[in-house]
Amino acid sequence: QVQLVESGGGLVQAGGSLKLSCAASGRTWRNYGMGWFRQAPGKEREFVSVISRIGGRSLYADSVKGRFTISRDNAKNTMYLQMNSLKPEDTAVYYCAADRTRELGVSFDEYEYWGQGTQVTVSL
Repeated sequence: QVQLVESGGGLVQAGGSLKLSCAASGRTWRNYGMGWFRQAPGKEREFVSVISRIGGRSLYADSVKGRFTISRDNAKNTMYLQMNSLKPEDTAVYYCAADRTRELGVSFDEYEYWGQGTQVTVSL
């Protein structure tokens, strides 16, 4: 069992930065691929980024590539998403998720555990 809690969301102007954190409980957390997803009002949940169990590999959605950086600190049971050059279209609720089966899953239905989400709002 893994429990996930996101933090770090907020209101920021376009061009600004935010760093999201996902704190995980459970001693087997490092056995999970970890991902970030987001969901804007009226839209489906979409993949943002994923990082492998040890953290050596990662994938990004085209829409955030070059602006967002995913990382994890297994000693602290925490995953991060550094978001730079934010755009209004990045406004969404951001969720972290854990996948026991795959290291680099990109589909939300592949993930077993989810956090409650943290709101990110980017203004013009």
